[in-house]
Amino acid sequence: MSDTHAGQRGSVTRLQPVAAPPVDENTVSMIDLLQEHLRLAREGKLRSLAVVSVSADGSAIGTQWSCDPGDMASLIGKLTVLTHDLMAVRK
Repeated sequence: MSDTHAGQRGSVTRLQPVAAPPVDENTVSMIDLLQEHLRLAREGKLRSLAVVSVSADGSAIGTQWSCDPGDMASLIGKLTVLTHDLMAVRK
C-alpha cells in the first residue's frame, strides 16, 4: 500500500439478505436437469442439446437448440413434435 493510502479505508456496503421464493418439486426437477446438462456440456460429453420451455401460465412455448450442424434437422423435428404435443395437452 502506498503512503498516500496508508490508514485510509474504502466505504463498506452492508449486504442485506434476500429471501428466495419457495421452490417446489417441479422447479427442483428442472434445475437438477439443467445442472446435469451443464455438467455434461462442460465435460465435452454433449454434441447437441434441444430445449422446449413452457411459461408458468402455459401461454408461451419456446424451442431452443445448440447443435452440431448435422443434428439440426433431427432436433428441429423432435422439438416440433414435442411442441405440438404440449400445445395439444394445453387445450
